[in-house]
Amino acid sequence: MNIVIDANILIAALLKNGKIRELIVNSPHRLLVPDIHFQEIEEHKEELLEKSKLSAGEFATLISTLSNYFSIIESNKILFFLEEAEELIGTIDKDDVPIIATALAYNCSIWSDDKHFLKQNKIKIFKTSDIMNMTEE
Repeated sequence: MNIVIDANILIAALLKNGKIRELIVNSPHRLLVPDIHFQEIEEHKEELLEKSKLSAGEFATLISTLSNYFSIIESNKILFFLEEAEELIGTIDKDDVPIIATALAYNCSIWSDDKHFLKQNKIKIFKTSDIMNMTEE
């Protein structure tokens, strides 16, 4: 199964060596990450470095290592689906349009703990607890 990872899930994995990072590394599913997430990470890099207590080099290494466990989806692969994604979530949170578009393009679900994704009914949303239960089965 393909599952798109929300930016907040990816950021949580970068900030702490905990359950979310473990779920990514050990996922039996194909995890997809829109390339735009890396722009967001770069925009908040100083804050993330401070919170994670990692050096810039350690942080870069961690991103590189985690990247082995998911596929990065280039923006040009989801262009055809942006309009539909805008209709589904654009009035709720414009930043989530690429995530919805990726899920539409790859006909898959999204892993997010953000409740606003539940305001649309076309794409299945898995919370972290759902992902944990899936791996325990």
